Amino acid sequence: MTKRSSRVALTILGAAAFTLAGCRDEPVDAEAFPDLQSCTEAANMGGLFSSSDCETAFAEAETLHVEAAPRYDSLEVCQEQHGVDACGTEAAATQGGSGSIFMPLMAGYLMGNMLGGRGGAGVAASQPLYKNGQGGFTNAARTTSFSSNSGKANLSASQFTRPAATAGKPPMSRATATSRGGFGSAAGTRTGFGG
Repeated sequence: MTKRSSRVALTILGAAAFTLAGCRDEPVDAEAFPDLQSCTEAANMGGLFSSSDCETAFAEAETLHVEAAPRYDSLEVCQEQHGVDACGTEAAATQGGSGSIFMPLMAGYLMGNMLGGRGGAGVAASQPLYKNGQGGFTNAARTTSFSSNSGKANLSASQFTRPAATAGKPPMSRATATSRGGFGSAAGTRTGFGG
């Protein structure tokens, strides 16, 4: 009975620490990568994250991309929001969606280290990055525009807020995208990454 009580207490303590860390909007060590390979190369050179962190965060970003990427009713509207050659069909991105719905291609991913420490213990979350119409990049939650899709920065934990799902919802038309100010243009802050 003592072993079980110890495990339960540790589980509760761990959950409480994670909850408290999530409630504060303290700076998070974050890094953006254009692809999984660049993250793995940085990890092999002693970067902020391990190779395992890179793989986990990339998979999480891909999943979030399928669930919450902006969806458009035409290729033209998607390209207006994200640029030429920055869009594809939902069918190609999700292996089963509609060929008449268009989504931006993932142009990288952002990962953060909420609890500190290297080696998997501190990866808070990740977000896919997309090109935006202003020549930069933005996360799926549209909370920040970035000047690049690679580099390090200190960001608030809120930059990793999970965006609302768009899968199965009606795609945006030109009028809808315009009324929302375009994807990425309504972002709260603009951030540059350092090397």
